[in-house]
Amino acid sequence: MARSIFLKLLCLSLFMLSTPSTFADEYRPAYLEIKQTSPDVFNMLWKVPAKGKNQRLALYVNLPEDTTVIGTERSSFVGGAFISRSIVKRSGGFTDALIAIDGLEKVSTDVLVRIHLLDGTTQVVRLSSSETSFTVASAPTTADVAKTYIFFGFEHILEGIDHLLFVACLVFIAGTWKRILITITGFTVAHSITLSLAALNVVMLPVLAVEAVIALSIVFLAREIVHHRRDTLTWRYPVLVSATFGLLHGFGFASALSDIGLPQNEIPTALLSFNIGVEIGQIAFVTALIAVGWVIKRIFRAVSGNNHISMTVSNNIIEKPIAYGIGSITMLWTLERLFAFWV
Repeated sequence: MARSIFLKLLCLSLFMLSTPSTFADEYRPAYLEIKQTSPDVFNMLWKVPAKGKNQRLALYVNLPEDTTVIGTERSSFVGGAFISRSIVKRSGGFTDALIAIDGLEKVSTDVLVRIHLLDGTTQVVRLSSSETSFTVASAPTTADVAKTYIFFGFEHILEGIDHLLFVACLVFIAGTWKRILITITGFTVAHSITLSLAALNVVMLPVLAVEAVIALSIVFLAREIVHHRRDTLTWRYPVLVSATFGLLHGFGFASALSDIGLPQNEIPTALLSFNIGVEIGQIAFVTALIAVGWVIKRIFRAVSGNNHISMTVSNNIIEKPIAYGIGSITMLWTLERLFAFWV
């Protein structure tokens, strides 16, 4: 079965995109949490990513003018972010109040906001440079929760270069439409199971270990592409590999979801919506691979006048160099993530 050139070129493009950051799946928005402890009093946590080694992004919370700070604000630098904790008071609470993030219009970082009310309702909002403020709702609707978490899931999968590299390699190994569908479905079902279990705190694994194994899973697929032995279990039944490693990738998705949090009164909706968002992003990515591949394939045919490419030439000149490149960078991710255990 002849294999089109586009998947190799796309894998190379993804590899080149992955080189700026060794922790490709890292999702680091600013984070604001306001938790109601009494009708008028709230605990506030404000986490801002560091800029360089010891500078914080110029982002500041703008609460209503009649809000007062009780006691002393506590600040610290932990895990590459500046964290401040304070207790604030506002008569009547923050329902229908406008909260803004000053300076957000000047940076590319998003801000995740969680508002916990005494009645158990939770509002989760994503702010960006195009939308720097929001009004606190008394009780977010199910539709609001679904919309928010679908976007979170979609955004996360498209920013997780290691997940995309894994999917791209799976598509390459699967080859045909039918095998691609079965392989990606296995990956989807597997990571959906562990994402839900981890998000509900039923099963917990160390984040650093999960991230290291995710990187190692891409090394494994790159090795399979290099050796190109079609009699191996990976080439014969790629769905087994996608489902097995998909279980681990689900824990990776869960670590990102833990940064966002789940609204306690809408957990099923939020979980399902996040999963849907991830799948929409995944489908969009695979569709892009196929669409761009079709264009490249047509160009190749027009330039060469040949409808096929030699498997030997494809494997030795295109597949192996790209697989070695992907394997090298993901092996570096693996070592760095393992090294993080001792740092």
